Amino acid sequence: MYRYLAILLLLITGARVSGLSAEGFSRSNAARIKPLESQLLQTIRPENCRREHRFFTEKPHMAGSVRNYELAQYTAKQWRAYGLEDVKLIEHPVYLPWPVRYEATLLGATEEKLSLKEEPIPQDKDSYATDVGIPYCAYSANVDVTAPVVYVNSGNPEDYDLLEQKGVDVRGKIALARYSVPYSYRGFKAQTAQRRGVAALLLYSDPADDGFKKGEVFPWGPWGPESHLQRGGIVYDFNLPGDPRTPGWASVPGGRFLPAETAVSMPTIAAAPMSYKDARKILEKMTGPEAPAPWQGGLPFSYRLGPSSDKLHLIIENDKEVRSIWNVVGRLRGSERPDEWVILGNHRDAWVYGGVDPSSGSASLMETARAFGELKRSGWKPRRTLIFASWDAEEFTLTGSTEWGELEAERLQAGALAYLNVDSSSSGNSFTAAAVPALADFLRDVARDVPDPSGGSIYESWLRNEEKKDAKEPTVTTRLGSGSDYTVFLNFLGVPVADLTFDGPYGVYHSVYDSFTWVDRVGDPGYYYHAAMARYWAVAALRLAECDYVPLDYAAYAREVQIYLDETARTARERKLQVDFAPALEASRRWEKNGREALESARQAVESGNQARVGQIHKALMKVERALLDPEGLAGRPWFKHLIYAPRPTYKPLVLPALTEAIEAGDSKLANAEVNRLTRALNRAAAALESGH
Repeated sequence: MYRYLAILLLLITGARVSGLSAEGFSRSNAARIKPLESQLLQTIRPENCRREHRFFTEKPHMAGSVRNYELAQYTAKQWRAYGLEDVKLIEHPVYLPWPVRYEATLLGATEEKLSLKEEPIPQDKDSYATDVGIPYCAYSANVDVTAPVVYVNSGNPEDYDLLEQKGVDVRGKIALARYSVPYSYRGFKAQTAQRRGVAALLLYSDPADDGFKKGEVFPWGPWGPESHLQRGGIVYDFNLPGDPRTPGWASVPGGRFLPAETAVSMPTIAAAPMSYKDARKILEKMTGPEAPAPWQGGLPFSYRLGPSSDKLHLIIENDKEVRSIWNVVGRLRGSERPDEWVILGNHRDAWVYGGVDPSSGSASLMETARAFGELKRSGWKPRRTLIFASWDAEEFTLTGSTEWGELEAERLQAGALAYLNVDSSSSGNSFTAAAVPALADFLRDVARDVPDPSGGSIYESWLRNEEKKDAKEPTVTTRLGSGSDYTVFLNFLGVPVADLTFDGPYGVYHSVYDSFTWVDRVGDPGYYYHAAMARYWAVAALRLAECDYVPLDYAAYAREVQIYLDETARTARERKLQVDFAPALEASRRWEKNGREALESARQAVESGNQARVGQIHKALMKVERALLDPEGLAGRPWFKHLIYAPRPTYKPLVLPALTEAIEAGDSKLANAEVNRLTRALNRAAAALESGH
């Protein structure tokens, strides 16, 4: 009950009109939308989030499955009932292989077949289901191999280098890798294993990383029980996301398709997930040198590098089918600027139940859509179009959002203000946000006016979590990698993006235990943070739909880029490369100056009531992120066109990617050429702002 009182108190004491008018709004417009915000905050209810969450997690719903299509139909039906317009199921036929067979047998004095299954837990009835499918890594090659096993720690290049130094030959062996220490995307582990001549790759979650060494395991705590395993794709989507057969254009029925095996995103190595219950039986058979201390895990014996005394007979077989996926897209059409879009998106497909990932986000999206439908029923119409999207096949290779982004590329580049992504809305109570630097202050301002279930505002709770860092304001992560549906919007289309979640200890990722019971019992009892995310999402979307001018701070963005330039210049000096950064620094300072002046001009125009001037600046601000794209894209992966951000193969952010890659390659000539290309992009961004003041 106290949570409801906290919300009421914040509503009564008032979300700040002054805060709203600080950027993007006239005072009169801020005052006009304040009652709308209050209505959204009061309409959104935790019990509705819980009901929707249970429906989405009732059955497994992997991309391409009958159940996931049923959920698409349900989403569309509900959105129409809420009052959303133009609700459509959009079909994309995509390369979507499913598992056929996965077996692993230790061949010693006696044969021992590993279970490769997750054991049921009495407290979670869903864990007893028999239709959860074969655990697998999507886009794995097929293999039938008998070979010794070597332990490769996290399976990163430096791990293989150490094995070579220790005299451990991995060629033709089966590699056993941990997901963490440090974490890297499983597709990067697969690519690294492929390059090192490994016969196959097994990926397991060590108890030191997400199991009993961290604390209480499910059902009593958040961490993974001994038989949990992490499914996931190993596709090289850091080269090319989306359907590998349509690089840069949409997969549509009757469309043009290339052979999947020719794609730069397709692995040629076989890989599969494994629990530490099964991995233990392999690790206990290891011979060879003792693993270094950082490689030692949580199991009660000394880890060795291998090879294993017993060989492992491993069979991995997946089909090569094309399957239809279904995005659900609905909208509330803008009354004044219908061609300007604010997009809210979450993916619907899950490896099994997707309790946190993605069904917590799906529940919040449904409640957000319902609240906006109630607002519409009260007579409100948005100035700009709000688009609600339930993406399919994100877990495979960010597929649904990528295909829709490619399908709607022209209209998105012409009119998208921002994309607001919520992959998982809640695995705990710690609010985190990642965004392009231009949106950081906007996200903080929204947080000031949305109640946190613990009391006060999300901003206050967020700041408390930052106190250990001596932060003066909450940190928005502004170095963007990949791994969720914002990728196509930022890296291919040049749309400002934000990625939002409430985080917490979460050791059941992509397992059968990522379920309704885990969320209901451990992650967010009462569903208060699901509702808090829906409220935050709704207020952010409302402000972008109703603002006088889009509150994008490109002076802050430019200052961030200057930090990246300084860091990159330092790396070049350390590598003794002769690279002239002066043109890019000069362009970034011009961009900073123009960004500052554009917002000041916008404020003055709003205060004076010069609507034509406000509209002119607004249009200029919308062009800037697009200006940071280069049509040639990055070397070897031209789909990625943004010159400020790209993912590394680990999914970690790579800033100034084309320039950084040239420097890391030790190529001074190419680095100077990339400085010039970056300079042109920064000057385009600065020039776009000049058109507005």
